[in-house]
Amino acid sequence: MPVLSAGILLYRRPGPADLEVWIAHMGGPFWARKDAHAWSIPKGEYGEVEDPLAAALREFAEEMGTPAPAADYRELGRFRQPSGKVITVFAAEQDFQPERIESNTFPLEWPRGSGRIQHYPEIDDARWFPEEEARLKLVKGQLPVLDALVDHVICRP
Repeated sequence: MPVLSAGILLYRRPGPADLEVWIAHMGGPFWARKDAHAWSIPKGEYGEVEDPLAAALREFAEEMGTPAPAADYRELGRFRQPSGKVITVFAAEQDFQPERIESNTFPLEWPRGSGRIQHYPEIDDARWFPEEEARLKLVKGQLPVLDALVDHVICRP
């Protein structure tokens, strides 16, 4: 059974031909000096009996430090990542503008082998990016999520 994850992809249309997405830079020492392909949709793991949308909303709140906006979330699909993890992604059109980002943290021995446990934020930045720029920032395994969003937005009634 693959590891299950669920996430929220917010988008907005600042102009008729424009599309922006809300994505987050992954925290911790591995990602600290990386920008290209070091961003992700806000997401997290859940168990088989949990509702994926409920998990996605919970994880968004944990990573942003504020609840996801009230919206009509639509499932974009399930996307298998290179690691084998399967992410269920929900999208909504919202102009999310939090006052600040305050992510939950995770423990990590750093430097490795030092015996010193430090706590790092799961995400250390989050903001809006135009679709084309987001393609350069998202981890490569999540680019199909962006493709699905573009298809969803273009095919909307």
